[in-house]
Amino acid sequence: MEDKRPNQEPEKEAPYTPASPVKRTLAWIALVYVLIGLALTTFYFFNGYMLGNLAPLLTVPGLIGLGVLGLVSWRTTGRPGKAAAILLAVLCWAAALATLPMGIVGLLSNFSDFHAAVFGIAALGG
Repeated sequence: MEDKRPNQEPEKEAPYTPASPVKRTLAWIALVYVLIGLALTTFYFFNGYMLGNLAPLLTVPGLIGLGVLGLVSWRTTGRPGKAAAILLAVLCWAAALATLPMGIVGLLSNFSDFHAAVFGIAALGG
């Protein structure tokens, strides 16, 4: 038998609150790392060996994301200050740009010693 109470109000659901831009930026960074992990796992199952020497290459998405995160945080909350956010972004992106050739050399070292040696010499400017 149903219990009918005429004076009882239906429960109101909490209004939808979207995630903050900082949380969404962190989610995009995490998604990139999840896709990298998926690609590395798939490569292992397909070829039977793991790729090595990828540490510099795996830092690049995090450095780019940290620079973006500083700018997004400044634009939404005002912290850190404008100069600090821009400086953080420039430093992170410069570090990512400097790390990228080392990461590519590490990636190529998994496939051919010749390509890694040639690219490594070119990346060092020699």
